[in-house]
Amino acid sequence: MPPHLGLVCITASKEIRYRTITRKRLLEQSLDTQRKLLEDIFRDNIQTFDAAMRYCQQAGISLYRLPSSIFPFADEPIGREILETLAPALARSGQRARHAGIRLVMHPDQFVVLSSDSPAVVENSVKILQMHADIMDLLAQPRSPWALLEIHGGKANRADALVASIGRLPDAIRCRLGLENDEYAYGAEEIHAICLRAGVPMVFDAHHHIVHDKLDSYEHPSVAGMLVKARATWANPAHQLVHISNGREGFNDRQHSDLIATMPSSYAQAPWIEIEAKSKEEAIAGLRPWLGALGVQAG
Repeated sequence: MPPHLGLVCITASKEIRYRTITRKRLLEQSLDTQRKLLEDIFRDNIQTFDAAMRYCQQAGISLYRLPSSIFPFADEPIGREILETLAPALARSGQRARHAGIRLVMHPDQFVVLSSDSPAVVENSVKILQMHADIMDLLAQPRSPWALLEIHGGKANRADALVASIGRLPDAIRCRLGLENDEYAYGAEEIHAICLRAGVPMVFDAHHHIVHDKLDSYEHPSVAGMLVKARATWANPAHQLVHISNGREGFNDRQHSDLIATMPSSYAQAPWIEIEAKSKEEAIAGLRPWLGALGVQAG
């Protein structure tokens, strides 16, 4: 079957937009007002998530990355308490996503650094990851890489520390965790080795790979080779997830372009692809002919 393409967080149009609030504005309010503000935002964002599921279903998109900030301050006691009161609504939303055949994943932000040499940073990273795991649990998503929490390796040259930190994670996090290669600290081969040691799946990003290794084509043999090696880290190879983007100003530009003009030919064998392009659903629509051609070839 052709790959499933994934939408990342919002649409290029204003159809899917989530509310948020700054820490400064929240803390300026009384505790009761803080609770009211957060509850209103949480309820609105659940409705937006439901709208995103309807949008994906109508557009034939079967993979969706929830924003890490969908529930602001949910990693703090006040946000966590409010989130718990909304558990029935979240469970219904997660069930609707499952019935629609939409896979849900999350990508915690850059503050998650499990390989840090600072115990405080690692502790905060686990706290953030626990919030993401709690959201997946409340959405009634499986405790497996199907409901992936994907992160980068973090601080360079700290593979042993990263493996050790992963080994200490609570089950709700560890059983969903995946590691992605990046442009700087951990190239594809390095993160693959860490994934094997830690027993977690690898999320291969072909664009990060060509930037890190200074390659001039997605057709370099290492791209197809890493795709296959990454697939072997998944307990269920059919659940393998990869990323794609193109450079904005040039092939090796780390900044993402609006659309996907070049797709690695090897990605025809990738079951799930997150489209990390600025134009979101427009980039996915632009890949429909590619998907159609793959369907014809498969037939």
